[in-house]
Amino acid sequence: MASNTRASELKRARSHKNMGRKRKSVESRKSTPSAAELFAGLGEPGQPAPTRK
Repeated sequence: MASNTRASELKRARSHKNMGRKRKSVESRKSTPSAAELFAGLGEPGQPAPTRK
């Protein structure tokens, strides 16, 4: 017969692992800026760059 302590330890370890995976997946959804965001300050292609104010 399995002990309740061992079952609790495994449940807690599995819960922590799943929480970590959930956190990492949320972080990775928006980890890098898109090309539009990255080059937004440079202006339109073929046009002079906007001046800084």
